[in-house]
Amino acid sequence: MGMTMTQKILAAHSGEKNVEAGQLILADLDLVLGNDITSPVAIKEFAKLGRNSVFDKNKVTMIMDHFVPNKDIKSAEQCKTCRDFCAEMDITHFYDVGKMGIEHALIPEKGLVTAGSCVIGADSHTCTYGALGAFSTGVGSTDMAFGMAAGKAWFKVPSAIRFVLTGKPRRYVSGKDIILHIIGKIGVDGALYRSMEFTGDGLKHLTMADRLCISNMAIEAGAKNGIFEVDDITLEYLKIHGAAGPVICRADDDAQYDDTIYIDLSQIEPTVAFPHLPENARTFGEFGEIKIDQVVIGSCTNGRLEDLRAAAEIMRGRTCAKNVRVIIIPATQNIYLAAMEQGLLRVFIESGAVVSTPTCGPCLGGYMGILAEGERAVATTNRNFVGRMGHPKSEVYLASPAVAAASAVTGRITSPWELDKEAVL
Repeated sequence: MGMTMTQKILAAHSGEKNVEAGQLILADLDLVLGNDITSPVAIKEFAKLGRNSVFDKNKVTMIMDHFVPNKDIKSAEQCKTCRDFCAEMDITHFYDVGKMGIEHALIPEKGLVTAGSCVIGADSHTCTYGALGAFSTGVGSTDMAFGMAAGKAWFKVPSAIRFVLTGKPRRYVSGKDIILHIIGKIGVDGALYRSMEFTGDGLKHLTMADRLCISNMAIEAGAKNGIFEVDDITLEYLKIHGAAGPVICRADDDAQYDDTIYIDLSQIEPTVAFPHLPENARTFGEFGEIKIDQVVIGSCTNGRLEDLRAAAEIMRGRTCAKNVRVIIIPATQNIYLAAMEQGLLRVFIESGAVVSTPTCGPCLGGYMGILAEGERAVATTNRNFVGRMGHPKSEVYLASPAVAAASAVTGRITSPWELDKEAVL
């Protein structure tokens, strides 16, 4: 029986010639990661094992990104726990204030993951690295602890849904619109414990930023992982970022899929996910005027340079609407620097927005953009659950950087097509 992309990677890392859906395997890990929220718990569990070293100091990474710079004493203590552990274990890839970035943007940027890798992380959006042709998935802190100790993890091999992408997206339609469209189509449990595997000739029109965004939100459909077929765009990205030699795992012609879904990218419109689930996807024309109080452009989903460029293109020469707070968060220090050198930060600041150091802060309702009761935000983040960004009676609308920027200018949820009507043609 043929194997999917994910199944081939898992077979290679478990020493099996062939694996099939539902099979339990013990797989070798190429990277184990955690952040300042999840790592302290893993460190406590690791201590119970009585180990005095991790399995490989080059294959464990901790990134301080959720509450940094520290917002209070508790967050400072969390980071200190990680800092002390990584110093004791001589961890090569520890990233703190000044060097860190939002983990799922920083790790690809640093070349720590390559095609064919097997990765676990104590963060649900670890599935992001499937954009590079890797198997990567989120786990609990206890699994992270054992991963750090043994360099292995147990998996139940997932079945898969194949998404065949065709056509070319229209102007201002990005990876965020595509994944919101897909989740709206299949639901937040539509890929439960399955692999979402993306292929088709439409891939050539998707940038790496698009793919990273789509893979990042595979978990929002309940997926075990999301993974893209490796092509020249993937290989060029890996080369630029110094990733180790890729191992390309293409699905067999006779691979078994639970379903095959065809997506014509040319038919997708700017899309917004309404509260309080990512599956509540709507396009413009399906809803009326919705005034907003805040816009957040950033996160591990949409804080990359391409995202900032898309927002700046719309905000250039325009002013943010009165009484709308606009927060821009470059995902890494390198992205921040590039945005500064390209004049994007000037565009944002002159429009009336504020630019923050890299942090996950507002995405999870941590800090740097908490919502009060009754407030509404358009955010390029990945979740809009009840109370996700603040008060339980606030609302979060998920959207692309282009939609978020257009909304920042008008003060209501707005399609970029409204501001640039030629884009519709």
